Amino acid sequence: MRSKPLALLAVLAAATSGAASAQQDALDAAARRIEPRVIEWRRDIHQHPELSNRETRTAQVVAEHLRALGMEVRTGVAHTGVVGLLKGGKPGPVVALRADMDALPVTEEVDLPFRSKARGQYNGQDVGVMHACGHDAHVAILMGVAQVLAEMREQLPGTVKFIFQPAEEGPPAGEKGGAIYMIEQGVLDDPRPDAIFGLHVIAGIPAGQITWRSGPLMASADWVTIRVDGRQTHGAWPWRGIDPVVTASQIVVGLQNIVSRQIDVSKEPAVVTIATIHGGARKNIIPDSVEMSGTIRSFDEDMRADIHARIRHVAQNIAHANHAAAEVEIEKAVAVTTNDEALTERMLPTLRRVGAQAGLAMQPRVMVAEDFSYFQQQVPGLFFFLGITPRDQEMEKAAPNHSPLFFVDESALIHGVRALSALAVDFLNGKP
Repeated sequence: MRSKPLALLAVLAAATSGAASAQQDALDAAARRIEPRVIEWRRDIHQHPELSNRETRTAQVVAEHLRALGMEVRTGVAHTGVVGLLKGGKPGPVVALRADMDALPVTEEVDLPFRSKARGQYNGQDVGVMHACGHDAHVAILMGVAQVLAEMREQLPGTVKFIFQPAEEGPPAGEKGGAIYMIEQGVLDDPRPDAIFGLHVIAGIPAGQITWRSGPLMASADWVTIRVDGRQTHGAWPWRGIDPVVTASQIVVGLQNIVSRQIDVSKEPAVVTIATIHGGARKNIIPDSVEMSGTIRSFDEDMRADIHARIRHVAQNIAHANHAAAEVEIEKAVAVTTNDEALTERMLPTLRRVGAQAGLAMQPRVMVAEDFSYFQQQVPGLFFFLGITPRDQEMEKAAPNHSPLFFVDESALIHGVRALSALAVDFLNGKP
């Protein structure tokens, strides 16, 4: 027979569990109510995409929505960023939720009634503009979360900071932007979050399924530019000059040995890619110089530094062997997106509960990068993926993010609203 204290504890635990279950049901019901508006917002933003640091219309739509919900709203952060502050009816911690707003210089090829026909200027070129990475979905999801949580503000023990970020894809040449610039402008101050959550929609995963990983999730991204200088000559007399084209070709081949033969990839994966090569103006003239550019991806800071050093060594020594010269510039662009292990473990029951409807899976590390990593360097953060490929489609054939054929199954959006809402509420309540 139970003692009275144990029986009382059981009653209190049951009551607490019942209250938590009721709150979860209320969140899900609110997400279902707001789903049509989330889809409507997403389609509107998709039809009016804006490039990095130019998200003026999107920022206005967001700011008006947050103000209508009674939030404190700050605009113009890091050019076009918007920050909304929702103060709960009870004292408690601070949690931040982030969505990125910018589109890409991609011409849409998906036949939709709300397809993008927008044009824009990108590094001096006239380009098509498309939400080919799903940031329109991120904005719409977080607008939905804002409404769900605003409706229950009196029950919230703490504060929710909504961060709508410009230029995640990188600012235009010569400009500052993105997460690191928002941090410089105080987005994590007054009040400072105790944790931050974010998501990214991704092709090749069934619509609505959530994938997660503790620790390193997305790679660092660095840009490399190599200029090879030779001496111009007639194509018929190569011995009278120094051929930077042949030298550059040898450097490209040599760089492939860094990952395949010199780096211990059993420790961490890495990628070195040369994606552009330019030089010369005429078929029978060996040019003075050739310029190459590419990207470096890694998950470990020591390995990252080692790869940088090896790229310089390979390029400069191959050039020297050909009596040419190589100038190597490496720019650290984005840090590794690393999910805080303690926070991930704490919030995994929430993801399991939310993922019970559409699925939850462990996510392998991916070589793409995300500047959400800079927020994670300041406060504990958890970033996860949301599948958006129709479930009746072959996943491996889905057009990837950044493709002109990138497609979002909008049935996934409600699961993003549910996930971010539940993470915020459970964190503020000190659960699970």
